[in-house]
Amino acid sequence: MPSIPFHPRTGLYVITCIDPRVDPAAFLGLRLGDAIVQRDIGGRVTPAVARDVAYIAHLVRSKTPEGPWFEVAIVHHTDCGSALLADDDLRNDFAARIGASERDLADTAVLDPASTARTDVERLRAAPGIPDEVAIAGYVYDLATGVVAEAPRVS
Repeated sequence: MPSIPFHPRTGLYVITCIDPRVDPAAFLGLRLGDAIVQRDIGGRVTPAVARDVAYIAHLVRSKTPEGPWFEVAIVHHTDCGSALLADDDLRNDFAARIGASERDLADTAVLDPASTARTDVERLRAAPGIPDEVAIAGYVYDLATGVVAEAPRVS
């Protein structure tokens, strides 16, 4: 039995949106056990998401220090429903309903998926407990074409 029985066969950890039109198994050709898939509103890197990635990294470092390590693919998509959080009235009402910070909800909106994917790559790289051995990249899934492309890096 491997030291970490649930280490993904492909070495991939996907963070993506809860939108039912976004199925990483379909657009990445994944089978059960190929990847860890974490989904939340907009596919955003939140403190909870960063903590989960750090936990898996800790397990790798503790149980299999020579690896294999994994890559985190942050996949945002076009026409994301989280963009509705840019609407002041909807966001205010939702924040009040769940007792959340309106600012945090505003930051959740994916209006430009390439930009937010890049932001989340940096956010995860800066998170506590994420070692350099974990590769992190941002991608955009285009709902209209079915194409997944790396989010262009800004220099």
